[in-house]
Amino acid sequence: MDLSIIVPIYNVEQYVRACIESIYQQGLDEDRFEVILVNDGTKDKSMEMIANIIQQHKNITVINQENQGLSMARNNGMAIARGEYILMPDSDDLLVENSLKPLLKNALETKADLVVADFLIMNDDEINNRQLIYQQEFSMKEKTGEELYMDDLKPNHFYVWQTLYKKDFITKNNLKFIPGIYFQDVPFTHEAYLKAKTCIKTSWLLNIYRRGQESASNLSSFNLKKAHDFCIAIAKSWELYKNMEGLLPETKKRQKSLIYISYNNFLYRVLFKLDKISDKVEVLEYLHQLVPDIEFNYSIKQRMGNILYQISPSLYVIIQKWMWSRH
Repeated sequence: MDLSIIVPIYNVEQYVRACIESIYQQGLDEDRFEVILVNDGTKDKSMEMIANIIQQHKNITVINQENQGLSMARNNGMAIARGEYILMPDSDDLLVENSLKPLLKNALETKADLVVADFLIMNDDEINNRQLIYQQEFSMKEKTGEELYMDDLKPNHFYVWQTLYKKDFITKNNLKFIPGIYFQDVPFTHEAYLKAKTCIKTSWLLNIYRRGQESASNLSSFNLKKAHDFCIAIAKSWELYKNMEGLLPETKKRQKSLIYISYNNFLYRVLFKLDKISDKVEVLEYLHQLVPDIEFNYSIKQRMGNILYQISPSLYVIIQKWMWSRH
């Protein structure tokens, strides 16, 4: 089997049907791919909305589980996937019509570890009123994982759904999502890019990302749970930075830089989106507990911040918020 498409489903009754329909608008032979729907204990009518689609297609497998979060839904889907490649679209997004076939063809021919495509961002109205999407002529660049990491991984764009992953690559490197947390894409993407040997990068459009939906990256929904989860994601990325050997010096520099951008994003949210000082301090103390040696030395101000962070997280919170407020 060529491909496994894993779709976690949780409270997306308004969008899930369009997502699944888009999978069957790819011109693929249904004997060559499977669709794994992971019902993550959805509380709405998501599964009812696609019940007839499930009945119509013999290549659909449904996993029903108690709510365990997006990470475990994807992990459980990957555990039973039979395809040579794996794709993990979000259930409130769509695949561009007839976009997957050339990507899969090139993946199977090159045996690349990763095939990274491009995407469009649209809101509900734009999706509902869209015309036929124009694709440029298919072209691709073969890269190493390090080259992909250096050239194409954008800060805060750790999107799992734009990539075809070779199943054997995932298995050999024991790549899994951290259970039970938001921001699980961040450490997974870092590790996948850095461990990949052969990759394909293309500007070919694969996904339509639905703008405006609730997500881990939504500032207005940032809370104490997400703050703790962000700590775990940063800690995992920092651990990879310390332990990943054999990378070029410029790759290590880029790796640390991307972690710093995530850390800066995290710090802003903690300082301005958590209401209680006690929560802000607790979160920073938790991060310090997870990664006591994390530090960034790009400026004198940062070096002073490192010292203050080590001595007193509470004082660090007060001074950092004052400094951010002056910007």
